[in-house]
Amino acid sequence: MERLGTGIGWRPEIADAVEAMPGIDWVEVVAENVCPGHLPESLRRLRGRGVTVVPHGVSLGLGGAERPDAGRLAALAERVEALGAPLVTEHIAFVRAGGPLTASPGLEAGHLLPVPRTRDALDVLCENIRVAQDALPVPLAVENIAALICWPGEEMTEGQFLYDLADRTGVRLLIDVANLHTNYVNRGEDPADALAELPLEALAYVHVAGGFERDGVWHDSHAHPVPRPVLDILTDLASRVSPPGVLLERDENFPEPGELEGELRAIRDAVEKGGGGAGRSSAVSRGPSVGAERAASPEGQVEAARQRVALAQAALLSALVAGTPVPEGFDRVRLGVQARALAAKRADVVAKVAPELPLILGAGYRPAFLAYAQGAPMTDGYRRDALSFAEHLLLGGKVADARARRELREWWLERSGPAPRSRRPAVRLARATRKVLLRR
Repeated sequence: MERLGTGIGWRPEIADAVEAMPGIDWVEVVAENVCPGHLPESLRRLRGRGVTVVPHGVSLGLGGAERPDAGRLAALAERVEALGAPLVTEHIAFVRAGGPLTASPGLEAGHLLPVPRTRDALDVLCENIRVAQDALPVPLAVENIAALICWPGEEMTEGQFLYDLADRTGVRLLIDVANLHTNYVNRGEDPADALAELPLEALAYVHVAGGFERDGVWHDSHAHPVPRPVLDILTDLASRVSPPGVLLERDENFPEPGELEGELRAIRDAVEKGGGGAGRSSAVSRGPSVGAERAASPEGQVEAARQRVALAQAALLSALVAGTPVPEGFDRVRLGVQARALAAKRADVVAKVAPELPLILGAGYRPAFLAYAQGAPMTDGYRRDALSFAEHLLLGGKVADARARRELREWWLERSGPAPRSRRPAVRLARATRKVLLRR
């Protein structure tokens, strides 16, 4: 595996700072946020200096019941080629549910949700990863995610699940030590136990990030400093294996460059303290592998597993975003926390995708959006979500201020023009709403 060194997540808000930082060997970009034909000049300059750029996907939904979408895979492959990346990464998560497998409306989470650690989910995930590996031009690595909730009836620990996944598919692992800390606080899972079970020989690189605790729940915010417990987990990992790369993630509330550089120094110190795995082998006695026993799951078995996983994920996501009853076995209080977190994340992303909306609505944007989200699950991405939110406010007469109402109407009219032929239902909706608005 290529040695990456020390890196940082490249974001447009800190592009200049990243270029000026000493000791940056590589950067990671959110794949969906870059256009292959129009790469930001900052990334071009970094590549010109020999800095490796790795695309990190967030929307494939490899842990979902459906097979990975061919269009999304092609888009990810295109970004890999444009960036000259040595590998590409995604998440062990599902991000949408419903649809044909369940004969129900498709729903989007707008964020990463945990897959159940069951044999069914493992069968589906392994097959989805094989499909992705065949479609991508470079090796794939997949990341463990942070979780606020536990699935009932899980059959494996996180370490066992990841070990079997790597064993059956050959996929590499992106281990997020901040997510191990999150799962320790939220699910009572000891990070040391997880590290002891992981196939560290499959390690591609490591993520490090900050978060915050509220009412006994840890939120993986990527918007706060890296806490000491996360650095301690990194040191533990580095005592077991020399990580090929370590990367600091920060997505918002960006501090001054000097503070980011201080966090990078702390990360390097934590790895050095671990000794780079010099004193210990990553080979650990794990006992029989669940994956080895089921390495050749028949096609019919996988399809039956897809159906069961689809029904379970659709029921959970519907409870989280559409207010349907909580599925049996889940913690209702914790699901409420997750539902609020998803709605807040959705409001934040819509504000980034359509920054004019918070400017037009002012302090009323967030409460108005959260009220809208309670009765309108996301079904077609954030840009459509922003337009639907504006339609909801205008058609419902929910904007009292005349100036704000006029500006919102102009914003909507400007962006709701003709869409591709494949989205004719959306076009009809836009035209019908446009007629209503023009009469006002």
